[in-house]
Amino acid sequence: MDFFEQQERTRRKTRWLVIDFGLVVLVMVLVIYVALALATQMIAGKNVADLLGQPRGWGRLFSLPGFLGVAGLTLLVIGLASLYKIQELAQGGSVVGAMLGGRPLTSPASDPDEQKLRNVVEEMAVASGTPVPEIYVLDEERGINAFAAGHSPSDLVVGVTRGALKTLSREELQGVVAHEFSHILNGDTRLNMRLMGLSFGILCIAVLGRWLLQLTFNLRWENDDEEVRLGGLARGPRGLVVAGLGIGLLGIGSIGVFCSRLIKSAISRQREFLADAAAVQMTRNPLGLAGALKKIGGSPRHGRLLSAQAETASHLFFGNGLADPWWRWLATHPPLADRIRVLDPTFDGSFPAVALPEPLRVGPATKAEAPLVPKRLGQLHPDQFIAAVGLPSAGHLDHAATLRLALPEPVRLAAGQPPGAVALIYALLLDADPEQRAAQLKLLDDGSDPAVQTELEGLVEPVMGLGVEARLPLLDLAMPALRRLSAQQHAGFMQRVQALIESDRQLNLFEYTLQRALRRHLEPYYAAPRKPIIQFYALKPLLADCAVLLSALARVGQEEPAGIEAAFRQGANQLNARDERLTLLEAGACDLSRIDAALDRLAQSTPMIRKNALYACAQTVAADGQVREREAELLRAIADALECPVPPFVAPPAASSPGPVTNPA
Repeated sequence: MDFFEQQERTRRKTRWLVIDFGLVVLVMVLVIYVALALATQMIAGKNVADLLGQPRGWGRLFSLPGFLGVAGLTLLVIGLASLYKIQELAQGGSVVGAMLGGRPLTSPASDPDEQKLRNVVEEMAVASGTPVPEIYVLDEERGINAFAAGHSPSDLVVGVTRGALKTLSREELQGVVAHEFSHILNGDTRLNMRLMGLSFGILCIAVLGRWLLQLTFNLRWENDDEEVRLGGLARGPRGLVVAGLGIGLLGIGSIGVFCSRLIKSAISRQREFLADAAAVQMTRNPLGLAGALKKIGGSPRHGRLLSAQAETASHLFFGNGLADPWWRWLATHPPLADRIRVLDPTFDGSFPAVALPEPLRVGPATKAEAPLVPKRLGQLHPDQFIAAVGLPSAGHLDHAATLRLALPEPVRLAAGQPPGAVALIYALLLDADPEQRAAQLKLLDDGSDPAVQTELEGLVEPVMGLGVEARLPLLDLAMPALRRLSAQQHAGFMQRVQALIESDRQLNLFEYTLQRALRRHLEPYYAAPRKPIIQFYALKPLLADCAVLLSALARVGQEEPAGIEAAFRQGANQLNARDERLTLLEAGACDLSRIDAALDRLAQSTPMIRKNALYACAQTVAADGQVREREAELLRAIADALECPVPPFVAPPAASSPGPVTNPA
């Protein structure tokens, strides 16, 4: 199953998810109504047993107005709670990170373990062709666990517990992060966020019952040892009524908790095996991931979290974040031993005791001797290109690690801080011509932040010395810091980016790619995020848009008319347009503004239509067997706009290469 099939499967699962939760709510309405009807009969002094023993006794309990009232009130409570949580989660994965008690890793870390985590996450992002997600550390959590959350690559976070940071080696941490990136690339995180919103409405019934019992009996739940302590019993009839109501709601809510866990389990368990397999493909090191799972089994706390929100987010975690359920099918994750045996067939079922490793010391990175960027970016094989979307290989991860280490230290440090990240984007847009560059720098002098100006002075030369292959990965590395700009700073930043692009009265492909990526990945942080809506379920209405993209790619990659026509035709033949023959467009009919409009329409199509269009684009680029700089930039812009994460254009090493991907922290 490739990236696009997985996306289509996730889209179908979302519909079934809503249906499943609708059935759970219906069951809860029926149970609540029956419980209230029986309680009403008992309060009226009637013998419930005699009533139910009579012919049609159950029918006498039913009252249509009463049932509709109970149903309406229950649906209102559950609906409002779910709506509240869905609105809260609309802000992205950072809400989940804060909800679980996480601390954002916002600056170059002095802690070696945190720096190790940052390096691993950055390498994974570059290898995957996605912006670097925000990183959260759960400082209070001693269990070994991790999570990924968010709706799209623009608002994702990756979180790791302090126990995982202190316990896992780099290879083990790399396996865990690769597992979480697999969930990101497959669209699992979007489904998980919806699951959180819907399940919260059901869980709120039990939470309300628990709160009433705490109010009445002074109960206190201890998350650490999971004990319930009973304080003084509230006296008087009111206390008994409140207590009875609390017990009833807790009991009824427990049905919702049970059903919610069952749905989470059904959705999550198989995905964990798939994510494990994808992580191994990325790292080429099954024993690293197996080692992390073994340490979870040998840790006193395993993967359990202390957070009161662990139940709501239980399906997000790398390992089981709750105490083992009484019934194994309620677990959101497969048994540890089963996951380990798939990775390490020699595993005997015993978990070694966990010992904390010695702290790692982060030394200065050494520069790679080989030049970062070749003049040509190598060959492109369309089938391999499509297969790599959302599923980077170990070769891509090796390339990302090498690229990160080869970056000049001022560039790497600048990417982690907002002023430096802003200056880095400005430096990427500066012209190679000295006179034009001087005019651009003068333009930036007016009203720019002094801190940005200072950073820019030290970045112009090292950024100018970078090859083209480092430019888009630098944008991905800078994205977390750019998201920390204030709304006013972001507005000024985007205005200056626009001014730099317009300074030479031309818009080249790199400028277009960079500007579109900035808009797509930053706007959700500063404006109400727009929910993607599928409007096209067939390719035919989008053939004209495909013609725009194929014509542009053909003209970018070829110079001779015959070569342009051949490249266009090779891509067009992949679209299976039976009734229509696409025609190569003139240069003016496939300019960047028309490309922009075509991408906006294609982004509203189903995953399989996007796959077809992207495959046709890859065929056009591959017509001469080479990927040139301008072709790579346009193909990356197309893939990013269609939410298809494309790894770097590199020739991965042979698949048989043994051993893990090893790098300094």
